[in-house]
Amino acid sequence: MLTPINADTHPDLKTWLPISPQSDFSIHNIPFGIFSVGNSSPRVGTRIGDHIIDLSVLAEEGFFDDLPLSDMSVFYENILNFFIEQGKTATNAVRNRIIEIFTQTDYKEKVTALEGQSKGMYESTSVRMHLPLRIGDYTDFYSSIEHATNVGAMFRPDNPLLPNWKHLPVGYHGRASSIVVSGTPIYRPLGQTNPQDAEMPLFGASKRVDFELELAFVVGKNTHLGQRINTQDAEEYIFGFTLFNDWSARDIQRWEYVPLGPFLSKNFGSVISPWIVTLEAITPFRTEAPPHQVEVLPYLKAQANKNFDISLEVILQAKEGEENIITKTNFKHMYWSIHQQLAHHTINGCNINIGDLYASGTISGKENNAYGSLLELTWGGKNPIQLNNGQQRTFIEDYDTIIIRGFASKNNIRVGFGEARSQLLPVIE
Repeated sequence: MLTPINADTHPDLKTWLPISPQSDFSIHNIPFGIFSVGNSSPRVGTRIGDHIIDLSVLAEEGFFDDLPLSDMSVFYENILNFFIEQGKTATNAVRNRIIEIFTQTDYKEKVTALEGQSKGMYESTSVRMHLPLRIGDYTDFYSSIEHATNVGAMFRPDNPLLPNWKHLPVGYHGRASSIVVSGTPIYRPLGQTNPQDAEMPLFGASKRVDFELELAFVVGKNTHLGQRINTQDAEEYIFGFTLFNDWSARDIQRWEYVPLGPFLSKNFGSVISPWIVTLEAITPFRTEAPPHQVEVLPYLKAQANKNFDISLEVILQAKEGEENIITKTNFKHMYWSIHQQLAHHTINGCNINIGDLYASGTISGKENNAYGSLLELTWGGKNPIQLNNGQQRTFIEDYDTIIIRGFASKNNIRVGFGEARSQLLPVIE
């Protein structure tokens, strides 16, 4: 099998492109996304530093001719699904070749000549990023024990975790059509709420709009109905990762979630970062998962080092204001791993498809400045957070922008995700 080039296999890689050492998009990353320039059609690209590389041009120029790709037209598609469908042998070969092109000076003259013809490579500020996938199905998990305990404690102080939580990765099927790419605004939702002092439910705009800090993985291989995926083989079915902000309306959620879980409180919008960072790029940042507090059933047992050391932060920016970092945490705290999530999701024979998205659920750490939602940070609105401009927040106000950023780092090698950014706009009248 093709050995992926990454921070473990080739730690001393240097690109001939000028990039900042603090860039999320180091030569060890090579994510995939969909971009366009001006009025051109969206197509497949990658990013190194602040440079967007047009993979359709590299294909045209013969850089990929000897690779195991069955169809070069995948680089002209406006979604990544067709590229991913080529399989890991092909997509890893493309990723490896891109790394070779931008580290070996033998390629430099040819690539520079393309840039001189105003094709092949663009500045990141000159392109428009698009939703990178056709997302057929979306599942949201509830896999942080810190988050689940915090939320449970607000409503059930004596019994915050329900009996099933430590035995299986709790999840629900969400709405895929309202998942949008970073930079897309979200509108304040309308719905029913039931304030504690009200005799009847009220209808109106949510007063408790919140973010949820999450990471999501993208399915890279189809299965058929009845097929199951075990924890050992799960990574064969995972293409990569993206940042995920699962916008939530807490007051609507509180009224509607019993007995079937979230509905209108979650489906008004979720935001992903535009670049899909491959599993192969993140593999060097494996780490131990937190120990399970009860013995799990055999199908959920996983090998060691199944979590990933990925630093995450959330920024709240008021209208025309400066950025305020309101939380910092790490993906390594997740109680249920992506391998266990996928194994549980398919244990009943549920089939999965390329492009399906699986979100982690809110990622919270142990400290109160590492919580992954305003619901926790303000403890249900009781403890407002202070912004640099003197304002306070209990929940998100109109024209506030929420930005999620994340990266993995070791030995001065950085692999990041960019950002998932969106602004909350008032209700559409």
